[in-house]
Amino acid sequence: MDFPRIVSGGQTGADRAALDWAISNDIPHGGWCPAGRLAEDGAIDSRYNLQETPKADYLQRTEWNVRDSDATVIFSIKPDLMGGSLATQKLAEKHLKASLHLSSLQSPAENGTQLRGFIRKHEVKVLNIAGPRASGEPELRSFIQSVLDELFQNWE
Repeated sequence: MDFPRIVSGGQTGADRAALDWAISNDIPHGGWCPAGRLAEDGAIDSRYNLQETPKADYLQRTEWNVRDSDATVIFSIKPDLMGGSLATQKLAEKHLKASLHLSSLQSPAENGTQLRGFIRKHEVKVLNIAGPRASGEPELRSFIQSVLDELFQNWE
């Protein structure tokens, strides 16, 4: 099984952590972002292979990334999902897509093992990665990249 393509919405925090990790590891990436490449820090850089939705609407972007992927993993530092992360989980349910929430309550190794099993079980070829913005959980970036490193290093 090939390593899945990574998609995300380009927002600061979880989205960019996933996209930056994919770029640095030569993993195909993409996804939907709001019209105008809208993010909390301004326009999303063009180095991210993202397509713009018709509206400058975060929820439309979120829904389209869930809809167009095989499954979604939602990362967070905190154990409970809130805001856009909770909306992502509900959209996965609406679209009958598998979703997995990983928090920092477990180690990167444990989360990597859990994510690997999830990807294999659901035969994921396109993985949507979501989670809070950098302003909400600034430490999330390093957590996500550690989990993805663990996943990638032990990929077979």
